[in-house]
Amino acid sequence: MKKSVFLIFCLAVACFLSTMMFAQPSNAAGVIKVGAVQPVTGRFAFAGVHINAGLEDALMMANAEGGINGKKIKYIMEDGTYKVDVAVAAFKRIMARDNPVAMYGESTALGKAMAPEIKDRYKILYSSTSFSSELANKAKNPYVFVPGPTYSDMFGILLKYIAKEKPGANVAFFYSDTEFGKDPIPYGRKMCKKLGLNLVAEEVAKVGGVDVASQVLDLKRKKAQYIIFQGFVLSPVSAVIKQARDYGLKAKFMGTFWGTHKMLLDKMGPLAKGYLGVMPYAFYWQTEIPMIRKIRAWNEKHHPKVKYRPTSYMQGFFTGRVFVECLKRADKAGQLNGDGLVKALQSLKNVKTDGLMCPFSVINNKIPYGRVYRANISKKIYEPISDWIKTD
Repeated sequence: MKKSVFLIFCLAVACFLSTMMFAQPSNAAGVIKVGAVQPVTGRFAFAGVHINAGLEDALMMANAEGGINGKKIKYIMEDGTYKVDVAVAAFKRIMARDNPVAMYGESTALGKAMAPEIKDRYKILYSSTSFSSELANKAKNPYVFVPGPTYSDMFGILLKYIAKEKPGANVAFFYSDTEFGKDPIPYGRKMCKKLGLNLVAEEVAKVGGVDVASQVLDLKRKKAQYIIFQGFVLSPVSAVIKQARDYGLKAKFMGTFWGTHKMLLDKMGPLAKGYLGVMPYAFYWQTEIPMIRKIRAWNEKHHPKVKYRPTSYMQGFFTGRVFVECLKRADKAGQLNGDGLVKALQSLKNVKTDGLMCPFSVINNKIPYGRVYRANISKKIYEPISDWIKTD
């Protein structure tokens, strides 16, 4: 009996030591896992491949500079194809297999689908391509942050600019009949009242649509002076501007983040003259900015065939920098988990970015700063025409 008890004890010790032996290398290696579901194929791939590259480059750049207090970041990515069911499956697969401490998502739809489980089950720091106001709700989504101003904040920045340039101006919103399009509209209405602007029209169109004659005629009848697009990437922006000019409507056109990119300038050509947009990050051509020079040098070394990085890359890169700062602070505090990362996120105050953005603070799980840019059609770039504007 004593002999059998001794054997059982020895087997238990052996199992324990074996487990520790296999567990130890992972801890010794000091690997911190960051996961992502990216739209690298599908209809959003034109932006997704750059978002993915930006996020990965920021994490790998941190590794090259010493990692997270000596620990290395491992980046794990799966393609979500910009389809909610595929993306949700990829998200859950990464969590079950790799158990990362932070995750990045491909869309507003994925963020909203996973929000309850992120809060109650996974408890990880989460960010995404989305600037959704709902996802930035700190009380509802404590583990989620928006890596810039929300769409509502962007409307606020543009409306503040309008109110300063032309007090009491006639403003119109032109948006898609999607969650993306409708997200900032209620806030925009409130801001118009607060700023003394006249909201004379709200026009709705399909993404990619070209039959916008009735909406443009309504804009002319109501004498819109500033028209803000929301919920579109390309079409029908150029069709609206062309028809407005054909009908003699002298208005200024504006866009939020996904409507302020070089691809739109290239498509519109001369129609882009005077086009305005809001942007929270620096552009790739702003080589006077230290962080842009650093990003370009990294790309020349690691992606020599790449000659240009769009704003989607900058969003991914900036998010990666925020992840890195949170990881460093949480690790230093001995809380390298979701709750520790959220505490680190909330501690980010007046953080310097070497010009990628203005020195920023996280406010209610968002980073509400941006600048107004104007299209320079001869150079095919956007140039800043305002200082950094913070929303309320």
